[in-house]
Amino acid sequence: MNTLDDLAGRVVLVTGASSGIGEHLARQLAVRGARVAAAARRTELLDKMAAEFALPGGTVTPVGLDLCSTASIQRAIAEVERHLGPIEILVNNAGIVHQAPATRVTEEEFDRQFDTNVKGTFFVTQACARRMIDLGIPGRIVTVASVAGIVTMPQLSVYGMTKAALVQMTRSLAAEWARHDLAVNAICPGYVATDLNAEFMASEAGRKVVARLPKRRLATPEGLVEPLMLLLSGSRSRFINGAILTVDDGYSVS
Repeated sequence: MNTLDDLAGRVVLVTGASSGIGEHLARQLAVRGARVAAAARRTELLDKMAAEFALPGGTVTPVGLDLCSTASIQRAIAEVERHLGPIEILVNNAGIVHQAPATRVTEEEFDRQFDTNVKGTFFVTQACARRMIDLGIPGRIVTVASVAGIVTMPQLSVYGMTKAALVQMTRSLAAEWARHDLAVNAICPGYVATDLNAEFMASEAGRKVVARLPKRRLATPEGLVEPLMLLLSGSRSRFINGAILTVDDGYSVS
């Protein structure tokens, strides 16, 4: 029987896995032998990743998932169980961001961010936790929140509100589900370089953002891998539950 220190064969659901941080984490989990259900709306990108992943041991299985639909969440979890077995680890990575002054945020954009980042993340977490509890699985749930949920960031008022909600969600669920042997933690990255923000970061405005960072550099998705692995470890994280781990290169204390 595998231990929580051994990812080989363990079933992991990663949301928002079609690009950026989610894609990188999904690949790294599979490299370590996990059976990864890579979930997102853009299934064509997931299919490409699965086809390219040819390392022995771990696998990547594409799963269509729209977090704005609870029916889609239920279908996705059923599909994962049908193809891979019960989910033992959930990595909540899916999220959207819209940068704008608070005076210009529209109702549509406000709802879009909250529906995906908060409502969708809560209900996929709820659905996975129900199965873990019903089956007696000592599950691990890690949410990729953001340092924007802890400190203010320029023109990210609504996004920061959604990430602050995830921070509180993590603490609340950790306390509620601890008796079921579920560990619920969060990682809060700072500015991370991805394909999605490459154009902005290369612009004059982006360069000004980098110039204000404590070490004048962007983080990379690779920098989130070991913090994630720490929170998934049975022995190293035995007493870590409800933790909000900042991985922001000192941004939140500068």
